[in-house]
Amino acid sequence: MSQHERKRKNRKEFVPLDWERAEKIKETLHYLYEINKMVPIIVEGKRDKKALLRMGFVGEIITLHSGKTIYEFTENIANRFEKVILLFDWDLKGEELFAKVGESLQGMWEDFASIRELLKILCQKEISEIEQIPTLFERLAGESLDVKKYDEDLQWGK
Repeated sequence: MSQHERKRKNRKEFVPLDWERAEKIKETLHYLYEINKMVPIIVEGKRDKKALLRMGFVGEIITLHSGKTIYEFTENIANRFEKVILLFDWDLKGEELFAKVGESLQGMWEDFASIRELLKILCQKEISEIEQIPTLFERLAGESLDVKKYDEDLQWGK
């Protein structure tokens, strides 16, 4: 029995749908991790940044709440980067910030918008904040999320 099969067997208590969701979350975040090596991620605050670092992200992560106005912040970002990833929470405040920052940084983030939308779909029923993703993943998969460790051959169900 392979190590992967033993892992699956030892986790019988999890509903298969949870495994599938956990795998999709991990796959999406691994994709984001790879892009983040070249493109900075903008998050709302320090807790979101801390959560991404805890999951294994190594690229630049910029917090919006840094004492600047949205205008000052977006001007600085537009002058420093060609592309960015907007990864704001999907609660009411996060959606408002996403709209404001997104409007100011038009043309810089749209290529990566589908990542946030997919995370929203995968997590939305239970969480609405980026900082909660590691906890949700641990509950679904029974293990910590390390976005660096993703092997397509070890996907659940294969």
